[in-house]
Amino acid sequence: MEEKIRLQKLMSQLGLCSRRKAEELISLGLVKVDGTIVTEMGYLVSPSSKVEIEGHTNQVKNDHVTFLFNKPLGVVSSSKDDRGRKTVIDFFKDENYRLYPVGRLDYNTSGAILVSNDGELTNLVTHPSSHLNKTYMATIDGKVKEQDILSLQKGIMLEDGMTQPAEVKLFKETDKYTMIQITIHEGRNRQVRRMFEHFSYHVRNLNRDSIDILSLRGLKRGEYRKLSQEEVDYIKEKCLRNKQNNQIPEYKRK
Repeated sequence: MEEKIRLQKLMSQLGLCSRRKAEELISLGLVKVDGTIVTEMGYLVSPSSKVEIEGHTNQVKNDHVTFLFNKPLGVVSSSKDDRGRKTVIDFFKDENYRLYPVGRLDYNTSGAILVSNDGELTNLVTHPSSHLNKTYMATIDGKVKEQDILSLQKGIMLEDGMTQPAEVKLFKETDKYTMIQITIHEGRNRQVRRMFEHFSYHVRNLNRDSIDILSLRGLKRGEYRKLSQEEVDYIKEKCLRNKQNNQIPEYKRK
């Protein structure tokens, strides 16, 4: 069952307008939810509800879509940027949807991020209990000690609490740098960088290779692909079951 949210929040998530503007439009009786005019402030709706603003009903497709995007370095994970920097949404100008990034990926981190207009999927994926695996390739200056890798695998104490155990694999090592593959399923701000900084390592480069079953295979920087309905359903189901502390069978590719 979908967790309901306030109408003005959904309108903002869909990229229709800001929350403040949404409240103004609602009070003027210009907003319809599933064909019914809503004037009640704080009205609760399902993330999958069809929202229409008078005069704008035919400008945007109403069906839900989700894309996997390979974010380049130096791109902001937001719909707009007040400093004029390039955003994730700038790469989707040919798509006739009101899209927004699902979660965040640091400005100086490249790789996999979801872009969607599906409020239900967004709420599920960004909820702290989603526990979707996120796999990164980190390039670290110098050599990484084996004991530090073991510590990361067990969990370490950061300023915002203990991290959960991570999957850490040594990928390549030279005298100048170490490449490490690390998988986490928490969503803390700059978490992977902070985990290495905890041991005074400098992260030279960081790329998110995948989000759970969703791999960047075949996608160059700045490219994206639309998720299949099967993939969307799997991600939603896994988030729901993780929220209930259950497990579901692993996704099987055709």
